[in-house]
Amino acid sequence: MDKLELTSGLPVLTMPPEPCMYLPDRTATMVYRFGRDVPAADYEALLTRGWRRFGSVIFRHECAGCSSCISLRVPVRGFRPSKSQRKALRRNADVSIVTQPVSVTDEHLELFNAYHADMHQRRGWRRESITDDEYWLTFIDGEQEFAYEMLYYRERKLIGVGIVDLLPHSSSGVYFYHDPAWRPNSPGTFSLIMEIEAAKAAGREHHYLGYWVEENQSMQYKARFRPHELLDVHVDLDELPPWRSA
Repeated sequence: MDKLELTSGLPVLTMPPEPCMYLPDRTATMVYRFGRDVPAADYEALLTRGWRRFGSVIFRHECAGCSSCISLRVPVRGFRPSKSQRKALRRNADVSIVTQPVSVTDEHLELFNAYHADMHQRRGWRRESITDDEYWLTFIDGEQEFAYEMLYYRERKLIGVGIVDLLPHSSSGVYFYHDPAWRPNSPGTFSLIMEIEAAKAAGREHHYLGYWVEENQSMQYKARFRPHELLDVHVDLDELPPWRSA
């Protein structure tokens, strides 16, 4: 991906260190870029350099003395589900999927809040209940033309939402949440396979799984999607990112 031109002018804000959300014994320094209606090609160039997006906020960790947050992507043409991943496919053969631009409905909010209540109980996540406005700011604000959602249904009931960025040469999983009752059927694994297969069918080259932190148990599943590539260094906008196979 060539160096950026338009996005190099996006406002940049570097925050003071704060408690790390992935490794509680460390601090994190976040760098934010802000942009509305960012061209898909420009955001894709940022994505290849380790940046991520929520709404109109594009961010990257730049933490002194720590490089644990590693970007992970899957070259989709080489992906073949493992034995356990094929089991997840079979368990969810009755699930249907609708892909459309990002939206928010009462069903979205109910499902999101149920998921976070369950994660608070099981994993100790901070208790969170999102409103319509908060959901809009987090996932929809910015008018990004590449922002889509994959809606998962079983018997016409919404049981999962995967927010994805669909870009010229790649796609990126932004966030996924689901009905807690779906958990025994491995919805996280199933949704990632569906995102990768959708990218493959569209002729895209890579699917980005976000950050992988080896020491964080909740992120271990990402490394099980193979083959995959890692970016463990920060590069400037005019530098080519040295992704390596793992």
